[in-house]
Amino acid sequence: MNSPNVIEVRDAGMRYRVHKSRRRSLREKMFRTLLRRDEVIDIWALKDVSFDLERGGSLGIIGDNGAGKSTLCLLLSQIMAPTSGSVNVAGRVSALLTLGAGFQPDLTGLDNIFLNGIYLGFTRDEIQDKFGEIVGFSELGEFIDLPVRTYSSGMRARLAFSIAATIKPEILIIDELMGVGDRKFQQKSIVRMKELIQESKALVVVSHSMDTVRDLCSRTVWLDKGRIVAQGPTQEVVEQYESH
Repeated sequence: MNSPNVIEVRDAGMRYRVHKSRRRSLREKMFRTLLRRDEVIDIWALKDVSFDLERGGSLGIIGDNGAGKSTLCLLLSQIMAPTSGSVNVAGRVSALLTLGAGFQPDLTGLDNIFLNGIYLGFTRDEIQDKFGEIVGFSELGEFIDLPVRTYSSGMRARLAFSIAATIKPEILIIDELMGVGDRKFQQKSIVRMKELIQESKALVVVSHSMDTVRDLCSRTVWLDKGRIVAQGPTQEVVEQYESH
């Protein structure tokens, strides 16, 4: 992209095709095919979504359950491609979409640090240089040598965030991760995300916590049933959402 933006979304839509009827036998399948009774329903999780995020910017994405927030994160992280429109991202993305996504449960926290770092595009030497900082930030201590399957959800959240925030991706996308873990770690993580913003890294935060969005994001997009209701300065959009 020849622009100051690291993310440009233009008229993006995401469609899921769902078969309304269930085929329970080969005979029924042939019968329905011949009569063309196998109805397909198009469900648009997102439609006509457009916005930009500049380098060094921080964007909040808010809305009720089912609004399309997580689907938008999948498009921004380039895990999925839009059905219509375009999503252009310039920079290395680290997406924390689910707790411990990508972790191998039977491997130790130590092993998973290297696996996740390599997945993010870093060399083993680069990860080794950051290893002590990652473990220190996570506050897992001796648990780092235990299998991840023994971790609580909060411990997984600590490790996932510590890897992403310490290795410093160009664009960090977080979907509801900050609601997990103790209050002290949440506060420390918010401070770290503010440091990422100051270091000209872009940040996208999906959250039901309006306090978190206000604290971290300069701009916010409000989604409802897959469409943008409002976007602009965070305080203005959050006030509209809360009034609604």
